[in-house]
Amino acid sequence: MLNPGIRPPRPRLTGRIFAYALVDVFGLSCVAIGASWFAAGKGAILANFPTSAAEAVACTAGGAAVMIWAVARILREIAKQAPEMQARYDAYIAKNHPDKVRPKEGE
Repeated sequence: MLNPGIRPPRPRLTGRIFAYALVDVFGLSCVAIGASWFAAGKGAILANFPTSAAEAVACTAGGAAVMIWAVARILREIAKQAPEMQARYDAYIAKNHPDKVRPKEGE
């Protein structure tokens, strides 16, 4: 197993990020279900849905909208971790690459 001290720090997985990821998977499923109608001419993933082009378009567009919303929320949650991530990254660089340490502001 890799030693976590020798790799750059990564964002923490929080409950909100996990929940938004599940919503993103739901959106991806909707896109797949809607797009399957265009590929097969009938519901290929679910037997009786979608049954028309209108349902397929609505399912695909709705799924894409949900995915975009969820990804935006995930990125917002990761951005909240920016100060912590920057501090952890600076510590990582100081420990593993001392020749590449950035000077502090004001120096």
